[in-house]
Amino acid sequence: MNTTAAEQARFDARLPKEQKQFFEKAAYLGGYRNLTDFVFRVVQDKAKEIIKEKEQIIASERDSQIFFDAITNPQKPSETLKNALDDYNSFIANSK
Repeated sequence: MNTTAAEQARFDARLPKEQKQFFEKAAYLGGYRNLTDFVFRVVQDKAKEIIKEKEQIIASERDSQIFFDAITNPQKPSETLKNALDDYNSFIANSK
């Protein structure tokens, strides 16, 4: 990734020394080069997880609304659907 200084943003955080040491230990044990790499990777992975989860919920809510609208305000059947029903009824009647 080739980014210029103008495209970058700074992120600063203050935290207790013990918490920083804890995070550094996790970074070391996780095989990360340094605390910054660890924080960026973990935060990015968590952000992706949260966004995916929320987008699925939003899609599910939208799908529920579409389904509810279809049930409460059904469209009139098309000619193709009417023909399919006629074909089905003929098939069932001839199967007996």
